[in-house]
Amino acid sequence: MPHTKDELPDVLYSAAQVRGLDASLIAAGTKGFELMQRAARATWRALVRRWPTASELSVLAGHGNNAGDGYLVAALARRAGWTVRVLTVGDPQRLQGDAALAHAEALSEKVDIETWTAQSGLRGIVLDALLGTGLSGDVREPYASAIAAINASGLPVAAVDIPSGLCADTGRVLGCAVCADLTVTFIGLKLGMFTGDAVNVVGELVFNDLHADPQLLAGAAITALRLTAGNLPRPAARAPASHKGRFGHVLLIGGDRGFGGAILLSAQSALRSGAGMVSVATRSEHVPAVLARVPEAMVLGTSSANQLMGLLQKVSVLVVGPGLGQAAWGRSLLSAAANAPLPQVWDADALNLLAEEQVSLPEGCVITPHPGEAARLLGMSTAEVQADRPAAAHALSKKYTAVVVLKGAGSLIAHPDGRLALCHQGHPAMASAGLGDVLAGLVGALLAQGMAAFDAACLAVWLHANAGEQLGKLGRGLAASDLIPAIRQLLEEQAPCLK
Repeated sequence: MPHTKDELPDVLYSAAQVRGLDASLIAAGTKGFELMQRAARATWRALVRRWPTASELSVLAGHGNNAGDGYLVAALARRAGWTVRVLTVGDPQRLQGDAALAHAEALSEKVDIETWTAQSGLRGIVLDALLGTGLSGDVREPYASAIAAINASGLPVAAVDIPSGLCADTGRVLGCAVCADLTVTFIGLKLGMFTGDAVNVVGELVFNDLHADPQLLAGAAITALRLTAGNLPRPAARAPASHKGRFGHVLLIGGDRGFGGAILLSAQSALRSGAGMVSVATRSEHVPAVLARVPEAMVLGTSSANQLMGLLQKVSVLVVGPGLGQAAWGRSLLSAAANAPLPQVWDADALNLLAEEQVSLPEGCVITPHPGEAARLLGMSTAEVQADRPAAAHALSKKYTAVVVLKGAGSLIAHPDGRLALCHQGHPAMASAGLGDVLAGLVGALLAQGMAAFDAACLAVWLHANAGEQLGKLGRGLAASDLIPAIRQLLEEQAPCLK
């Protein structure tokens, strides 16, 4: 059965794991060429569904199994009466096994097969059957030039299994990559197709399991879990006799001079996401603004960490960092928080100060870095973090014994025990200041309501991303505060307050 992006399987694999599943299918009795034919038929059906009036196909083929898929799609298109041409970037004489059989089938259907050159014109639908999931280094010539020609053609583009040049494990573009409008992938979903650069090149994603034995898939190791409405952790429903004391007391610490809006956004988010009580420790100058916008909050004008000590004994969860700054005031408040034996969420400047190693993170906390903050925490460049986001998320969770939310396209949630979850929802309109502050307050509220750190982080990221996706349809100009009522509505839909 084909699956579109809204109904994909939940589990994500590495490229090696998918190759292992493929080998297991063959070992269990399904011939490799039969799997290749199934993949070709799935690709052909997706092509016709996406472009129902098309009648011409240009296939660019390499010399691996992806090329075999391409030759078989070409044969199917030829049988359907399309004008078809295969442009070979890899030498067909190098084809082996099933791919060689596929090449022979295309020849038997009298498909026009030519050697690709820079002067080769592309027409109709372009099918990328150049490079597969085994690519590890940057794309080399002549493949790089062929990819550039595809991207410059202005034609509709479909990719077999994965856009050529995209790393299936990390989501990094390896020098260059095909920008596909449609990608048809098989057997198991690859993690790298949902994070990092992948969102720019995968396009519409269609999945086909090639009739793999469900028991075989169920027994395989996985790399990550894709967060969906069907597998989200949820807070418990509330008993009719509930009261505010049962749903936690969140203290939000931050908002140095000039940054009062950040802690205000976090406080609004925590309140509207179900925390029983909300307190804010911020600069005295910001107290009137917080009370005006969030009158339900208890606000402490704070000039020194000493003023926090009594309050820290009364609250159940801390959110530290929004607007905290890196001056002496913020450092002293962060130091006090670090010594409190409470569940905590650290964001923004709390993470920048943590990177300086002037303070230690308590165990069992949640940290929510964007790629730049993650880079400082790991002592590497932002580009290095983005080159392998899953590895960076795992490294941070182990280094700090914390649940890590690595924000960005295809946000990742990592647990020190090795669990990894991914949220691929979101919208480009979310590229706006303050959205991280809303997320931090949301995580804190879910912790206060009794959720475990990993579960709270997963649910918070999904709610935040889906609220942004809904509101992003209205276009640019999305403000962080716009998300808060949308998050509240989504939370109620996913986890009703009353049984």
